[in-house]
Amino acid sequence: MKVPRFTGRLVALTRKETRQMLRDRSNLFVGLLLPLALIMLFGFGLSFDVTNARLAVVVQDNTPSVRDFVARLYGSEYLAPSRVFSTHEAENLMRAGRVDAILTIPADFSADLAQGGARLQLLLNGVDSNSASSIEGYVSAAIAVQGALELDRAGNNRTTTGGIVITQRTWFNEAGESTWFLVPGLIVLIMTLIGAFLTSLLVAREWERGTLEALFVTPVAPIELVLSKLAPYLVIGFVDLVMCLLAARWLFHVPMRGSLVVILLVSLLYLLVSLLIGLLISATTRNQFAASQMALLLSFMPALMLSGFVFDLRNVPVAVQLVSQILPATHFMGLIKTLFMAGNNWPETFRTSAILGGYAFIMLLATRRALRKRLE
Repeated sequence: MKVPRFTGRLVALTRKETRQMLRDRSNLFVGLLLPLALIMLFGFGLSFDVTNARLAVVVQDNTPSVRDFVARLYGSEYLAPSRVFSTHEAENLMRAGRVDAILTIPADFSADLAQGGARLQLLLNGVDSNSASSIEGYVSAAIAVQGALELDRAGNNRTTTGGIVITQRTWFNEAGESTWFLVPGLIVLIMTLIGAFLTSLLVAREWERGTLEALFVTPVAPIELVLSKLAPYLVIGFVDLVMCLLAARWLFHVPMRGSLVVILLVSLLYLLVSLLIGLLISATTRNQFAASQMALLLSFMPALMLSGFVFDLRNVPVAVQLVSQILPATHFMGLIKTLFMAGNNWPETFRTSAILGGYAFIMLLATRRALRKRLE
């Protein structure tokens, strides 16, 4: 008699929980759509390969063999070479972050190659140390193929790179330290996580407790409510930012070649955007659990996977690149790495600041609208 009763109660409870699960759309979203989104993202979007690396080629020896060598570089799917007219122009492109490497072919290259001892200079942009290593390998492979062809033409059977020696230097990350690349990106992730989660539960908690409706009968305007909730958490976020910068400089010894004032101002602007994203999520979901899940899915995870922190976004499908450009973290990630390792880049700083400022304005208006006085 006990077994049928147990089975009946179990079936009844299971039916009740199933109906409850079907009514709770946030749980369904997390349980069904999140795994699908992750497998699509990791399967199609995650790539550590480097393709179409931007290579500036400075040609000072305009002989047929050199022209043939440069033409061979254009045939590689891993390199996107472009001819520049001077080393000074190429270095300016490197400082502006518009090329990933500079290959200089000196004026005496052909003559030295005929003697079996030619040299090339390869400058690498070390802001992304992983990409720099891959580009070095691609260029070295292309040079080895050209060197072997030159040896065959000369009737030499030596299995070497044709006497071509690469003089390689790395800018912005001379030591090749991965920490220099990772720590600025970690600051972006921390600001995203702190900003979104600090405010994602604020309004949802008040909706659940019913205290927000009490404010609707007061003269408090929605914009005043938004700013008052942002102010204390902006201070907390600023303290976290200072701790991150101190740890980056004195604990991990990451160089800070850009202006500290610029780094602080742009970081505060991004922190404001993150706080507003969390506040908007909190105001629209009105549920603490749903708000926390949405903050994770819409802020931290995209910032982790699609901002350029893990891999170079130019190596992912175009659709993923377009999605990544919508994220504020993508623009801030590129700028803070440049400020830390390459120094002040004013065009990039103004462009990113304008984008973040636009996001802050849009999020402020959206949050104000979500908190307008109404009862449902």
